[in-house]
Amino acid sequence: MAKKVLVVEDNELNLKLFCDLLRAHEWVAEPVRDGRTAVARAAEILPDLIVMDIQMPHVTGYELILALKADPTLKAIPIMAVTAYSGREDEERIRGAGADAYVSKPISLARFMEAVNALT
Repeated sequence: MAKKVLVVEDNELNLKLFCDLLRAHEWVAEPVRDGRTAVARAAEILPDLIVMDIQMPHVTGYELILALKADPTLKAIPIMAVTAYSGREDEERIRGAGADAYVSKPISLARFMEAVNALT
């Protein structure tokens, strides 16, 4: 059975890139463009992995990570943050919020998939 991934990204081009890349590696990718709907969608599909941006409108990635980790049914799902924030303190803050992996933009396709595979 193919693994499911929820991809939360407000940038349409990045969302398409991440979903296409994951689908090419036999993942079932579920795109979400608005962080406000991500927790509900995650609860519906119970993905094996969540890939998400940090800098989004309405709900920040930090807030979303905290909400996902606070939900008893979702807290065990690994989260991979993909973000333009690339400083050491940014990575520490993102991991401190509960992300299991961190990949900085612009992404390397190989590094992106290595991080995905390391989490599953």
